[in-house]
Amino acid sequence: MKQTAIVIAAVCLLAVTAGSAAAAMPIRVQTTQELAVLSTAHVVHREPAAGSPRVSFVRADRPITGEQTTLPVIGHSTGLGGMRWLEVMLPGRPDGSTGWIAQQGTHELITDWRIMVDLAARRLRVYRDGRTVKTFQVVIGKPSTPTPTGQFFVEETVQMPVGHPGGPFALALSARSNALQEFEGGPGQIAIHGREDLGGTLGAAESHGCIRLATASIDWLAGRIDPGTPVKIYVGAPTR
Repeated sequence: MKQTAIVIAAVCLLAVTAGSAAAAMPIRVQTTQELAVLSTAHVVHREPAAGSPRVSFVRADRPITGEQTTLPVIGHSTGLGGMRWLEVMLPGRPDGSTGWIAQQGTHELITDWRIMVDLAARRLRVYRDGRTVKTFQVVIGKPSTPTPTGQFFVEETVQMPVGHPGGPFALALSARSNALQEFEGGPGQIAIHGREDLGGTLGAAESHGCIRLATASIDWLAGRIDPGTPVKIYVGAPTR
C-alpha cells in the first residue's frame, strides 16, 4: 500500500451538529470480492462490446497518490472474437455507476476485506472473510450535508502530512457528495479519515459528508485496507 504525504483538498472535511447512536443488527456479508487492477487506461462501455456507447474513461492510476486504479468486478462476459469483458464499479459521479471494460490490460486480485457503515448506528464495521473483525464509532455527515448511501469502494489510501486536517490517514472513496458538487476546489469526494485538527464527537452527525474515526481506528484501517475494498454505506439493516 502506497502512503503518499499529500494534502487532499478534494476530500470533504467537517462542520458541527449533534446526533445519537443506535445499535446495529448483525448481518451476513459476501466473503470475497474480485478486483481488477488496471495496468492501462480503459474506455468504459455501456455493454460488453467495442461498438457499445462509451460512458466513461478510467485512468490507470489514481489522481492523489498515483496508486494503480483498482475496481471491484461485478460481472463477466465474452464478446465477439472471444474478447473478454469485465463489468466494474466506477469512481465518481453519479454514485454507484458501473460499466464494462476490456479484461485485457488488467490483472485479477481477490480481497476478503469489506467495510459496512451504518449511518443510523453511526458505526463502521470491518469484515474479513465474512466475519466482523472490528467495530468503530464514527462521525457522519450533518443533515444539510449528509453522507451518501450506496455501494462504493476505496479508491486510494492517503497518508496526510503531520497536523493536516483529517489526518493521519484518509481512505478516499468512490462516493461523491450529493449536497456539495465541489469542496475546497475538489469534486466533493467522500472519505473515511481521522479527526486531527477537526475534532467532532464520535457518534455524532457533524461533518460535510465524510466519515471520521478516532486516530487509533484510522491507523488500524489504513494498515489493512487496500484500494478496491468494497464499502457499503446504509441506514438501518441491509439485506446483504
